[in-house]
Amino acid sequence: QVQLVESGGGAVQAGGSLRLSCAASGLTFSTFNTGWFRQAPGKEREFVAVINWNGGSTDHSDSVKGRFTISRDNAKNTVYLQMNSLKPEDTAVYYCATTLYGLSRDGTQYSRWGQGTQVTVSS
Repeated sequence: QVQLVESGGGAVQAGGSLRLSCAASGLTFSTFNTGWFRQAPGKEREFVAVINWNGGSTDHSDSVKGRFTISRDNAKNTVYLQMNSLKPEDTAVYYCATTLYGLSRDGTQYSRWGQGTQVTVSS
């Protein structure tokens, strides 16, 4: 059974940091590009970052560039999202997902999704 499980979310104050993890099982994780998306209440899902299969290439949205960093450890079947200098507008449910479509920012090109982890940033 293919599973993506996010963890590491929580409540922090503005300026704080969190590291999200996305642990995969039931698939050859190292063959997939993996992305992070987020969705705030009442808003559409938003691309955050993506990393290619071997970690050699990444892309980050303008809203998080310089504050968030995506990375992966294929030996642990895990992708990470290090989030620094958090802002209240980063509050959302964060999801990881896999794709074979390159460094895509389009959520419709991702086939497998985790259940999400809540991040809440207070001012």
